[in-house]
Formats: sequence, C-alpha cells, structure tokens
Amino acid sequence: MSQPLRLGIAGLGTVGMGVVKIVQAHGDLLALRAGRPIAITAVSARDRTKNRDADLSGYAWETDPVALARRPDVDILIEVMGGENGPAKAATEAAIAAGKDIVTANKALLAHHGQALAEAAEAAGRVIRFEAAVAGGIPVIKALTEGLAGNAIRRVMGVMNGTCNYILTRMESAGLPYDHVFEEARQLGYLEADPNLDVGGIDAGHKLSLLAAIGFGTRVSFGAVELEGIGRISIDDIRRAADMGYRIKLLGVAQMTGRGLEQRMSPCLVPADSPLGQLQGGTNMVVLEGDSVGQIVLRGPGAGQGPTASAVMSDVIDIARGIRLPTFGQPATTLAEPIPAKAAAPAPFYLRMALADKPGALAKVATVLGEAGISIDRMRQYGHQDPTAPVLIVTHRTTRDAVDHALSRLPATGVVVGDPVAIRIESV
Repeated sequence: MSQPLRLGIAGLGTVGMGVVKIVQAHGDLLALRAGRPIAITAVSARDRTKNRDADLSGYAWETDPVALARRPDVDILIEVMGGENGPAKAATEAAIAAGKDIVTANKALLAHHGQALAEAAEAAGRVIRFEAAVAGGIPVIKALTEGLAGNAIRRVMGVMNGTCNYILTRMESAGLPYDHVFEEARQLGYLEADPNLDVGGIDAGHKLSLLAAIGFGTRVSFGAVELEGIGRISIDDIRRAADMGYRIKLLGVAQMTGRGLEQRMSPCLVPADSPLGQLQGGTNMVVLEGDSVGQIVLRGPGAGQGPTASAVMSDVIDIARGIRLPTFGQPATTLAEPIPAKAAAPAPFYLRMALADKPGALAKVATVLGEAGISIDRMRQYGHQDPTAPVLIVTHRTTRDAVDHALSRLPATGVVVGDPVAIRIESV
C-alpha cells in the first residue's frame, strides 16, 4: 500500500475541525480518490482543553504552529488559523523551509504576502494551494487555474462576502434598517471580530485581488483595490432600487484595460432578474468571462464549516494525486507588476439625494449634472419628508469622475440637504 499523505492542521476552529471530521468520516473514500491513504498526524491550537466535539486523542499536539510545520511526520501543513501576519505567516514560512506543501484558507495572508510566499515555495519545489480562501465551497480557483486555462480572462466579477449579502437581502426582505440587521448579524456570529473586514469590503477585496492575480497573470495587488463598504446603504436605497428593477450587492469587479488593472469592491445595483440579483442570504456567486468560453457562473456556499473544509480537502487530494501547479497558475517570477487603474468604463449611476422644498430645486440639480456631461435617464420624486423631498435619479452611461465632479458642485446650489449617495449600476 502507498504511504499515507500526512497532514498537520494549524488551527482547530470551525474550518480546522471541519477538515478533521471529513478525514475521520471518509477515510476510505479519500484513499480511493487520492490513490493513497490520507491521515492526520498532528494538530496545533492554543487551548488543548477546549471541547471540540471530535476525538483528537490520536494526534500529536503542538501549541506552537511553527513547531507543527517543522515536524518530520507532516507532509502538508493545513493553515486555517487566519490573520495576515503572526503565527499564520511564521508557520507557512517554516513549512516551506522544511520542505512541506501548504494548503490554506487564509485570504488575508495571501493578499498581503502571496507573491513572496509563492516565490519561496516554487523555488523550494513546494506548492501552496488555497481553494478554501475564496468563496468557500465554490471551486473558483480550480476553475481559473485549470478549467479556463485556455482562455484570456476578460472579467472577474462576483459577490464574495456572504455576511454583506445576508445583510442586504435581509434588509430588503424584512424591511429593516442597516443598523438593526448589522446587530442581528453580530448576534448570529456572522461578523468577523473586526466587523469592518466584512462590511467595509476588506475581506471580499482580499479575495478579488487573488482572483485577479490568477485571471490576469499579475502580482497580487490588494492595495490597489478600490474599496467601499455597505455602511452607507439605507433601507430607502434598498426600496428605491427595487422600485427601479434593481437589487444592491457588494460586488467585486476586476478587469484588464488599456490603462491597467481595474479592481473594485463596492456596492452596485444589478438587475433584479439577473443571477447576481437573485442571490439570497449568505450565498456567494462568482462570474468568470473568458474570450473562448464566454461567461460562466459559479454559485454556492461562501463560508461555513462543511463547504470550506470541503475546499481544503480538494487541494489535499490534488496534491496526493501529484497535481502540482504554481500558486497563481503560472510561475510566480513571471507574474507582471500591475499598473493600477481606476474604474473609468462608463455605466449608468443611481443617485439619491434630499432636496430642500424650494421652487426650481430639481432644475438646479439637472443643470449641475448637465454641466458635468451627465444626462438623466429616469427621475422619481418621493413623498415629502418635511422640510425635504427625496429624489432618485438614474443617469445614462457616464463615468465615476463625472459623477464625483457633479456631486462636488451640488452643495453650492443651496438645494441639496446632506450628502448624496451615488451607486454604479453594473451590467451582468
């Protein structure tokens, strides 16, 4: 019989224990599919006494994940601790130096240090696999690196944070304000310890930067992702968008243009009857567009113990089968340094503002928009909320620069109360 492939699991939280449960429940099936037995030999976590609802007595225990990474009875380090620095980075570097392969669910680590880690691993003849780091159980990394390897990728787009999608769809379905649903999500345990990682778009931005690196053959450039969270989205925006046939999603879009690589993670309006518009709850969806295949849509659970552990095990089985690919689909030393480009492609925009109840207020707004080169497609005025009148405008295709220029000039009209909201309407 072939020698077992020996796993060391660093982190025994939700995902780590999910991996343990899969290996314990499906050992025979995994061996048949991998061509060799897969066994856990050692684990690492800070608290050995914690009840984890599984028998861990047969595994060696290390309190230091770096020591786990260096153990001679570990072939693959499974890093599921999280965090861009600290123990996760130290253990990953130690594993590479000790000649181990790495499977990780840590999108923050790779978004900030992916290039250096990939170069080190590839120079040492090791692999780093990270299917679980992006979109949970959806096999989007495999789709890009393998299934679509014959395509020039045109655009990567998707909803990649289930917490934000839960908040936005819950606001719509229950008619609840953002603050109420945010607190509900916190009580349910959906939010990270630092909620801004979720609602600020940072978590999803990490994921987008990794997909962009694979899709466009560039070094990971998370710092160039334009980030805007969902904190300014009101229940009024949700309702008004629905009136116009749209839904609001925290949408990531990456595409290579003649000016450079665009990467943006921001709230967008999408048609309510589109696949993205119909996405509910914590589900993720990634849309990939290639020059030969056209558009494909991948939909599934973006988080959770089972789906994420499933993605971890898919990487483990690939390694067991002898499938050894460069981290980002091509040798790390060949990845190009991307030229960051702000989104300049024209699109319609949704504008919401409150106008003072004065004669000629709408005319003044229309004049400012016209002077910025923005034409109005549709406009609706809703019931007065003394002393203001809510107004919603959908523009024809224009640029974000033109919108920002117009918004900067609106206060001088003396008729706009508060800060207007501008949201791009994305074609999907």
